[in-house]
Amino acid sequence: MLLNFIPFVFPGIPGVRCAFQTRTGGYSTGLYGEGNIAYTVGDDPLAVSDNRINLAASLELPYLSEVHQVHGDTIIFDPDPVDLDRSSIPPFMPEGDGLATTRPGLGLVIKTADCQPILIAHKDGRHIAALHVGWRGNRIAFIQSGIAAFCERYALRPEDLSAVRGPSLGPERSEFVNFDTEWGAEFADWFDRSQKTMNLWELTRSQLQEAGLRHDRIFGLDLCTWSLPERFFSFRRERVCGRQASVIWIS
Repeated sequence: MLLNFIPFVFPGIPGVRCAFQTRTGGYSTGLYGEGNIAYTVGDDPLAVSDNRINLAASLELPYLSEVHQVHGDTIIFDPDPVDLDRSSIPPFMPEGDGLATTRPGLGLVIKTADCQPILIAHKDGRHIAALHVGWRGNRIAFIQSGIAAFCERYALRPEDLSAVRGPSLGPERSEFVNFDTEWGAEFADWFDRSQKTMNLWELTRSQLQEAGLRHDRIFGLDLCTWSLPERFFSFRRERVCGRQASVIWIS
């Protein structure tokens, strides 16, 4: 049962491919149905293993790499592939919230269920990165620090990067009743006090521009994970649920 994806190609960078998984297709059942790819949420590990094998097969990728996401600001550069067979369940994953590589055929995987997956490509098509940005990631400016680290590592200029934000929690569903203690006055421009909601999509766009990306090289899939239960997992909607994958690779 191949998993289902929304494909994306950066304009002018045909050598880099992106795919945003939906929850449909796969072997998980119940609250994790159908395509959960995370071992950490209570799902049957054998079903997760089958879904992860299908993740690679669906995208025709020989290798995948990912991290144990912790809502921090660490990027793993030039990561090794994870084991996809059943000899290691779950496979070892280094701790972090971002990955970057120059290796063709290695899919960088970000797992989300409301957080924002940010996929990044250099214009030469030979350098890519993937960031897991929850609201805490926005709060600690991980987008800015992550892009700075990516550029420093590979001697790139941020104005030569393109970025796309995948499906995530939409502005009408991003409620923060404790804005003053969780965010603070410097984020007031993105907070609607009447509704107590944060526009995380616009905040991310602003942070990408602050990191040095050109406004015309910033893209977004404005699909709210909370509002589309048939298509996406949402932690805020369900609490116990699976995770969908966002993947970027050099073809």
